[in-house]
Amino acid sequence: MSDLAKERAAAARVPKKQGSVSSLGSHEVRAKETFGRTKDSVSTVSYMDDPGHHDDNPRLAVQIENTYRTGPTKRFPVLVVGDILKDVLTTYLQEEKYEAELCRQMTKTIAEVIKARVKDLMIPRYKLVVLISIGQLGEQSVRFGSRCLWDASSDTFTSHTFRNSSLFAVAKVYAVYFE
Repeated sequence: MSDLAKERAAAARVPKKQGSVSSLGSHEVRAKETFGRTKDSVSTVSYMDDPGHHDDNPRLAVQIENTYRTGPTKRFPVLVVGDILKDVLTTYLQEEKYEAELCRQMTKTIAEVIKARVKDLMIPRYKLVVLISIGQLGEQSVRFGSRCLWDASSDTFTSHTFRNSSLFAVAKVYAVYFE
C-alpha cells in the first residue's frame, strides 16, 4: 500500500471536529447582575472541520468570467405577481375576523407564502421584499407610503388591497434587480 493511501486511510479514521461557540460570555453575565436586565438573543457560531481533507489536496480556483450584465434579460412579471397577491390574500383572509394576535401571525404566514410562490416563477437575479399590513376595518382612514432608491428601468413593485367585513390587508412585493 502506498504512503499516500495510508495517509488518506488514517485521515478517514480521525473523527471530525465539531463544536459551537456561544456569544453569552462572563462579561454579559456580570452585566445582567449589575443592570438587572437580560439579553433577548444569544448568537451561536457552529463549525465542522474535516482534518486533512483540504490540507492534502489543494484545489485550483475556478475562474468565472464577469457577465457585465447591468439589466435584466427577462422583465419582472408584475401582472402575474399581482394575481398571486390577490389569490393568497383571498384564500387566507376571506372568512377571517380581525383579532390582533391572529393577524400578527397571519402577516408572517402570508408573507412567506407569497415569497415562496413568487420564487417559484424562477425569475433570475431579482431580490424580493414582501410587505403585508393587516388592520381592523372601521371608520378610520389609513395611508401607506414607501420610498426607495432604485433603478426605474429594471426595479419594480406590485401591490394588492383586500377587504372583508372586519379587516383590510395591503400586500406589496418589491422586486429589485441584483447586478
